[in-house]
Amino acid sequence: MIELLVVTVGGGVGAAARFVVDGEIRTRHSGGFPWGTFVVNVVGSFLIGVFSTLFFALLHRGVPGDLAHLLQLALTVGLCGGFTTFSTATVESVRLARSGRLRLALANALGTLAVTVTAAGLGLAVGGLFY
Repeated sequence: MIELLVVTVGGGVGAAARFVVDGEIRTRHSGGFPWGTFVVNVVGSFLIGVFSTLFFALLHRGVPGDLAHLLQLALTVGLCGGFTTFSTATVESVRLARSGRLRLALANALGTLAVTVTAAGLGLAVGGLFY
């Protein structure tokens, strides 16, 4: 039951953060490309990489396994899961394609995939510095 609670709280915080970050970016960058969604997915992927290694770093430093596990769930599944939104990125790519902006649709779909995977890898590397 505690696992569900930490994921729920983390998810709520992540979704609220996504709403704020996406809204701020949208007000500053109008136009065809969905920069808000792109940025939250890249940042979230990086953080998931960092937080994924945090679990092992905490265990290595003597933090009890149950506590480290709950923290990992709260941060990766909850916070980052609520913050990122790949389904929205997909819908935005389809909308761009349907409106005839195929280059933007392709840039969004492939760019999101390439940059988020790279960001996750960098996050793992950065997180590994703490292990």
